[in-house]
Formats: sequence, structure tokens, C-alpha cells
Amino acid sequence: MLLTADVGNTNIKLGIFDGEKLRYKLRFSTNEKMTSDEFAVELYTFFQIYQIDYSRIDGSIISSVVPKVTQPLLDAIEIVIGVHSLVVGPGLKSGMALQIDRPETLGGDIVCGCAGAFEKYGGPLIMIFMGTATVIAYVDANRVYHGGVIAPGVGISLDALTSKGALLPAVDLQAPKKAIGTNTVDCIRSGVVNGSACMIDGMVERFMQDTNTPCKIIATGGLAPQIIRSCKHEIVYDENIILEGLRGIYWRNKR
Repeated sequence: MLLTADVGNTNIKLGIFDGEKLRYKLRFSTNEKMTSDEFAVELYTFFQIYQIDYSRIDGSIISSVVPKVTQPLLDAIEIVIGVHSLVVGPGLKSGMALQIDRPETLGGDIVCGCAGAFEKYGGPLIMIFMGTATVIAYVDANRVYHGGVIAPGVGISLDALTSKGALLPAVDLQAPKKAIGTNTVDCIRSGVVNGSACMIDGMVERFMQDTNTPCKIIATGGLAPQIIRSCKHEIVYDENIILEGLRGIYWRNKR
């Protein structure tokens, strides 16, 4: 079995694969102050709760955009499972060519998501990541990553709006029934949900104009389902594409 870990700014997502099948998933908050022993307790508890025979795990791979968390998590995995983890970054084969100015600065989650999406859906593709930031990336039909855009995430935008506006209440991200809100709550919802959907639609159209190519469009991230249903383009939601990309990269390098 294979342990995969996607360390994001907000959450750490773990997946355990048995062959090509994702058997177990876990998500917990990213905490830069946690020690390797504390991560080890989290891992051990996870295995106990789900009655996972972790002696069967003989491989591990990590993607991390939080450097302070990377080494403690690596150490914890080695403490609990006894395996040394691969880390997505320079020197590890992803199966994609990175045609950008500084390839070493590209986040591991973007690499894994794009690699996993290409393997699963083919290309050319536009990959949308909706987490702490909203990242939209383009991969051509020849597995070449050409870059993309980074925008404030939906959650960050909403938090900034309600924290800076004294009279604006906190709201959930439920899409309003119509674009024109008739009360403060629906106005905020429309601005955040429909505004994010319009931004994605607009960027997708500009990507296709720049490349003169129709693309498959894939989205992932916890907030993606609420937003893409308000988009005009046909967008496939794939919750586990980064974990699947990690699995693919592990076996590409293991071979």
C-alpha cells in the first residue's frame, strides 16, 4: 500500500492507496507548530480508528507548500510506518515538462494535480485549484505545463470582505437564486459565489483565446463544488486528483 500526503496552507490531506484504489482518506488542519511526535500521534490515531494494517504500507510520497511542516511530517511517517518518503520537487520525475521561468518555484500540489489530471483526462487541459488561493493552470496536449494565474481564494475573499466591512455579516457560501440580491446576505453571496464563477469563466475563455485550443476543464478543492455549478463552462470536479497525481508520480519514480 502507498501513503500519499498533500500538505496545503489550510489542510493536510492524506490518502492510502491499495494498488490504484484509494482506500482511506484523512484531512486535518495544517499547523506549523506541530512537532514530529505530534504528527506521529495523528497518524497512529488515524490508523487505529480505521483499523488499518499500516505494516502493509511500503511506500510514501509527500507534496508540500508549507516548508515548516514538511520535515516533521516526514519524520512522523518514518517513526510510525518505518518508510522513507519521496518529496515532490526538483529531481523527481512528474511526467510533465515545465515551460515556465523558474520551475523550482512551482508548488508540488499544482504539479501533482496537473499530472494526475493529464493521466486521467488527457490534454490539453485547464486545471483549477480552489483552496487558500485559486490557481488556474494550463497543460497542452504534449504534457507541457505553461503556467497560469494565481488569485485570492474564495474563503480569503469572503473573510476579507466581512472582516473589513463593519456592517457586513459572515455568511455561508450558498449560491443565491439570482444574481441581483435583495438583502445584504444574498448580495454578499452573489458577489462571492457568482463573482468567483465569472472570474473562472473569464479566465478559461482567455486561456482558450491565448492558446487557440479547446480544453478539458477540471477543478479540485473544497470550495470548488459550490462555485463551478454557477459557471457557464462544463467543469469536471475531481476531489482526489492531487492524491491520484501523487500516486502516479510515486510509481513513475519507483520504476
